Amino acid sequence: MASNRHLGRIIVLQTLYEQELRLACNDASFNLAKVLKRNIRRYKDIVDDVDFIARMCEHITEFQDELDTTIQPIAPEWPIDQIARMDRIVLRIGAYELLHEKDVPPKVVINEAIELAKSFGGENSSKFINGVLGTLLKQQEEKEGKSAKKDNKKPTAKPKKSITKKTPKKKEG
Repeated sequence: MASNRHLGRIIVLQTLYEQELRLACNDASFNLAKVLKRNIRRYKDIVDDVDFIARMCEHITEFQDELDTTIQPIAPEWPIDQIARMDRIVLRIGAYELLHEKDVPPKVVINEAIELAKSFGGENSSKFINGVLGTLLKQQEEKEGKSAKKDNKKPTAKPKKSITKKTPKKKEG
């Protein structure tokens, strides 16, 4: 299933790339569902986790503004619209999985995003993706750690005074 999900992420990347490109060209005929169906059909003999692919495409599109808002402060010197299109989409995929797909281990998410960046991005894309998603994971862990500590705090009672029994001194003699 892992390699199947890797292929699924590639299909998601291809679909979202086409979506962004065609929408940037004001292509009013673009239909995400049709493009996704076409892209899945290309791999029909080797892909079987179609629900994962469809959910990713739909939710990344649905949460795009939230994802961009989450990513932007992590890479402040790169406004989201100035990040290379391929890198931006890989970041959205990774950020979506880190924030919303709790069944995938975070390190797998980051590794998969790095592999997509190496295969489809520029020369330094994988380092950039690793840095941004690594920071997002760290922020998420800190946030969850603080809320977990807050939720698990028990009222602390004052420690009881230690009552030790004094042993009588032995008499010499």
